[in-house]
Amino acid sequence: MSGGARLGIGVSSAFWLGLKQRKLVQWALTYVAAAFAFVQGLDVVAQRFGWPDRLEQVVILALAVGFFVVLVLAWYHGERGVQRVGGVELLIIALLLAIGGGALWAYARAPRDAAKPAVAAVPDPSTPAAPAALQTSIPEKSVAVLPFVNDSGRKDEQFFSDGLSQDLITALSQFAGLKVINRDSAFQFRDSKDSIKTIAQQLGVAHILEGSVQRAEDEVRITATLVNAADGSILWSQRYDKPYKDLFALQDAITQSVADALKAKLLATPGAVVQSDRPPSGNLAAYAAYQHGVAYNALDTEAATRQAITAYQQAITLDPEYAAAYAQLSNDFTNLAILYGDATGTIARARAAAAKALALDPDLALARLVHAQLLLNVDMDWADAEAETRRALQLAPNDAGAQSFLARVLATQGQNARAVALIRQALASDPRRAARWNNLGAYLTTLGRLDEAGQAINKALALQPGATDYHPQLAVIAILRGDAKAAVVAAQKEPPGAWHDIAMTLALQVGADRKAADAALKKLTAEYAQSGPYQIAEAYALRRDPDAMFQWLDRAWTARDAGVTSLLNDPLILRYRDDPRFAAFCKKVGLPTATDAVAMK
Repeated sequence: MSGGARLGIGVSSAFWLGLKQRKLVQWALTYVAAAFAFVQGLDVVAQRFGWPDRLEQVVILALAVGFFVVLVLAWYHGERGVQRVGGVELLIIALLLAIGGGALWAYARAPRDAAKPAVAAVPDPSTPAAPAALQTSIPEKSVAVLPFVNDSGRKDEQFFSDGLSQDLITALSQFAGLKVINRDSAFQFRDSKDSIKTIAQQLGVAHILEGSVQRAEDEVRITATLVNAADGSILWSQRYDKPYKDLFALQDAITQSVADALKAKLLATPGAVVQSDRPPSGNLAAYAAYQHGVAYNALDTEAATRQAITAYQQAITLDPEYAAAYAQLSNDFTNLAILYGDATGTIARARAAAAKALALDPDLALARLVHAQLLLNVDMDWADAEAETRRALQLAPNDAGAQSFLARVLATQGQNARAVALIRQALASDPRRAARWNNLGAYLTTLGRLDEAGQAINKALALQPGATDYHPQLAVIAILRGDAKAAVVAAQKEPPGAWHDIAMTLALQVGADRKAADAALKKLTAEYAQSGPYQIAEAYALRRDPDAMFQWLDRAWTARDAGVTSLLNDPLILRYRDDPRFAAFCKKVGLPTATDAVAMK
């Protein structure tokens, strides 16, 4: 053997001896095992919280770089070749980490025990971990269904194309991890001249589903296209020419094709049940009548509500087992009584329709929600209203209506921070629903976050400039800031009607013109003693007259004024939360005295 060869062997031996002394092999194995366990744990957590795949990719890259850093540190920080940790110990740690990480990953990926009951305790979505209303990043698995174009040539067929779009929204909402924008937000872009990219950005989605519907007697043509909003590329497109009698099969085919394109799978949440507003008999005439009712409800007027009632009754006549139609009928009868003051037999009809809907389909989330509305607004049965709403949310975890109503139920019981989290969750899939922004503003006001509250209410006004009961919220914010002039200005912007009179009365109570304040309260009492005793109580709270305030609160409870539901999120009334009469009133109406609301000073 040559001298050069012997020198090479000597260098090599010295190198391997150094590795052995510093136990670099053991350190490398331990680091790899630890990194493996960490990545598996991260994968489990990312699944639970819906973190983007990009995060895991960045972590893996960082761990790869860290591998070489660890080797360098292990080489240079060995104490003259003697490590404090034994090689056997390092190998045992590596083995345990690898086994533990693999077991955790396998457990998280394994299907859940099929023997578990179908109805499990509904997860509480009102925790602080609930997503914000507007996400900073748009999830890849997200879609908005724009209202399909009515190509039938007849304006009275619009309900049909809208019904198809609504059915697709409902069906796609059943898929896990898929963000689907609600009808109220998506339909605001009917006939929009904005680009697909702009619409998608405003709705917070990565994809847009658009199409057209043409119905001619017994034939229907449907064209649907799924577009990647970022670059305008078409992920999927199809035209269907089928008999009208195959409508439901057509809707299902489109839904599945879109879900496949987005790689979405049906919900597997314990207790979740696929929701549908189709008639159980498959009667297309009943379905058409139902869709007419939905179209009337979207107009949001008393006259339209009565037309919707007629349409739902027609649907029920055509299919007496139509649970969704009974549920909508109950909702409209309740609205006639609460929103439009028609209490002549409407509540009894609402109860009967809700009971029928639940009897026909106890797993229909809509039926649970309309029953919860009766329990909260009419019966003021707080506990049962919460239980029924939570059941609705368990059946339909992605339902923005259920999330929003649970927020209201919790705020009624003084849990306003949780209400804020839920409203933000509802806004994630319904970002252009003005009423939800107004509700968010109200709950933020209750928590004393006045700047955020004002922003939310102004957002609501931007979306629906002529809406009622939005400017009074701004008036209350000004009152809480001690700005009487701004309160009057906000109140004056409210459209004429009851809420204008209420807002003006409240605003004037904190101003210097006592004559105007007295006159406004006198007028409010004369005109709204029967329909608005709770608001009169608020005026007396502002006047620092607790005796009169508690008298009017008692009258509000006797009249079952829905304003009582605001007791524990009303900074004006809560000014007297330390008065013994407040605790006594809470006990009488069945509410707790604890609340996270900030009271007016």
